[in-house]
Amino acid sequence: MKWIKKGLIYGPRGDSWWAQRWALQPTPWLRDNGTIRVFCGFRTVEGVSRVGYVDVNADNPSEVLAVSQEPVLDIGAPGAFDENGVVPCAVVERAGKLYLYYAGYQLGQKVKFFAFGGLAVSGDGGASFVRQSGVPITDRTDDARFFRVIHSLMEEGGRWRAWYGGGSSYTVKDGVQLPNYNIRHAWSDDGVRLSPEYSVCVDPQGEEYRVGRPHVIRQQGLYRMFFGAGTPAERYRLAYAESSDGINWVRKDHAMSLAGPVQDWESEMQAYPATVMYRDKCYLLYNGNNYGEDGFGYAVLDHW
Repeated sequence: MKWIKKGLIYGPRGDSWWAQRWALQPTPWLRDNGTIRVFCGFRTVEGVSRVGYVDVNADNPSEVLAVSQEPVLDIGAPGAFDENGVVPCAVVERAGKLYLYYAGYQLGQKVKFFAFGGLAVSGDGGASFVRQSGVPITDRTDDARFFRVIHSLMEEGGRWRAWYGGGSSYTVKDGVQLPNYNIRHAWSDDGVRLSPEYSVCVDPQGEEYRVGRPHVIRQQGLYRMFFGAGTPAERYRLAYAESSDGINWVRKDHAMSLAGPVQDWESEMQAYPATVMYRDKCYLLYNGNNYGEDGFGYAVLDHW
């Protein structure tokens, strides 16, 4: 697999009350009109994220066509699981509507934060979303007490399968709390409620303290997972794995080496990968330094 870097696409310029910095976790949706709507978590300088979008030309994603002027999904009510930020994770079209699976953030007292998964639905093509519930669709469990968020869904044989991040602890390194989570798989009958039974797909290895944001696609029976892996020295880098059944995975991180010069916006980190197919092209969207403080960029697949 060979990827060619194309550079930074978009980052907030600081002239909006809600989108001052960052464009977290780019989540693409290919539209029928030849554009890609990329949902992102745009942050204030205080670090509170709201969901907005950037429309780009599918033939040339470097060309930005439109940017949402207001959030399409705002933060939750005071005390809710998503009161301190919402970040897009996956977008699925179902029955003429757009389902947005997102991560909701809440600050902790003795731990840094909690993150659980919410669901919002749009009937106007992603211009606005309405929460389906004020509580998480993937709430805490005994084995995912701090983090439980869906990042990829796929319908197969009348059922849904989901790949999500889950974890229950932090590692303290040099006085800093580092969140510990791995990548899991579970089935769902309705694409909303997960079965309590799950399988661990990818665990951290070596010095890694987390692996997360699994973006899964299927091609001719082969499942491909793009995700992030973090160590104390390198908080996030791009990683990759393959599977024949979507449950048992073989890591092949070398396949995520992006060809091209290192640019300032990605010189210290590459994070939150997601792919989108358009005609004969495959694009990889990702964030750079400090989890996307400067925005998001992309690479183009040269060959599998």
